Amino acid sequence: MLFQLSFPLSQEPGSVRFATLLPWLSFVFSRLLYLGSTLAESILVSRSLLPSFTSLRLFDILFARMKPSLIVHGGAWDIPDEAVEACHAGCRRALEAGWAILSRDGSALDAVEAAIIVLEDEPVFDAGYGSHLNLDGRVECDAIIMNGANLRAGAAAGLQRVKNPIRLARKILENCPHMMLVADGAERFATKHGLDLCDPEDLICEAEREAWRRCSQDKHAVAHHRGHEQDTVGAVALDREGRLFAGTSTGGTCCKLPGRVGDSPLIGCGCYADSEAGGVSCTGYGEAIMKVVMAKMAADFLRVSPSQHDCPAPQKPSASAKSSAPEKPRVSIHLGSDLESETHHTEHHPYGAPFEPCGPNFHAMLAARETVHLLAKRTHATGGLILLDREGNPGFAFNTPRMAYGYVDTDGTLMTWV
Repeated sequence: MLFQLSFPLSQEPGSVRFATLLPWLSFVFSRLLYLGSTLAESILVSRSLLPSFTSLRLFDILFARMKPSLIVHGGAWDIPDEAVEACHAGCRRALEAGWAILSRDGSALDAVEAAIIVLEDEPVFDAGYGSHLNLDGRVECDAIIMNGANLRAGAAAGLQRVKNPIRLARKILENCPHMMLVADGAERFATKHGLDLCDPEDLICEAEREAWRRCSQDKHAVAHHRGHEQDTVGAVALDREGRLFAGTSTGGTCCKLPGRVGDSPLIGCGCYADSEAGGVSCTGYGEAIMKVVMAKMAADFLRVSPSQHDCPAPQKPSASAKSSAPEKPRVSIHLGSDLESETHHTEHHPYGAPFEPCGPNFHAMLAARETVHLLAKRTHATGGLILLDREGNPGFAFNTPRMAYGYVDTDGTLMTWV
């Protein structure tokens, strides 16, 4: 509760100056009361929480600042063993780029853009450089970035000469009366707003060129491709000011018809952000994701009060279940190594307490799981997603053999999994 202070004041200059300070003093007083109640609760619940109230925490409480959060992904697909290390490295570099901004009190918008630029530049991922080629042997990229505060998005599709599509998505977000531009019109908008166009050949990596050649000769065989029909990159960030942004970027599916646009740049499908719920970035088979409006569905799950979710969390697999991979990974939804087969995450997952029943991020994890479950149930397709709830708690799930993803742990450690 904010207590309002009032005193009879004379009209002397000193009193007038004091009067101008009253609103600020009232605000500080209310925050101190809040801090006192929080400390008292901490003492009653667990004395171990007392050391966590550092001077930075005190500053954040006084000025109602949020703890920044960042999560990224490099796509959910059947990632081969030889690509695992490259996926780890790419996700880590993306986290480093975004966290360098957030940890210095930078904006979530800058962090999402910086993280996705790194992912677009990594040839192991299907976005920017390294994108799948369409039926004509050309790259066509799509991207979106969305502001959770006002629900405004900037999106671009069918790009053939933009090195980093997420940059153009941001330009549209900030400078365009529309929320999506495509193809030549989008590229003309890019040049008008200071982005240089590249040669279309600059976006083609040799691995994808060779895959396209084999595909053309062998009826579009899945074995020729890394992430044959699905692979996307994305990021979600929350900054200290409580600003929430989400972004997604993709090169689409292999040998797609020229002009095909999937879920990634569509608001509510491949990406969604709402400060009252959370931010989401999806990956998977685009036509299926569009059918269920997957990102918006995840955000709607986040709106549900945690108290309305049943506890406890899903049971851990038995020892026998951990000894072998699931026979049908297409219907197995993965939440992290503490809740899934070790064949999908060989490292120990850092989330111990938060994965306990009704822990801090259980609500976010459950929202992610239920979304992927409905994707599989209604469309019989595969995919995955990452998200942050409105408090910055991370969630993720996928029903593919693997997904490349990572986030910044509560102590600032950069964590990645494939």
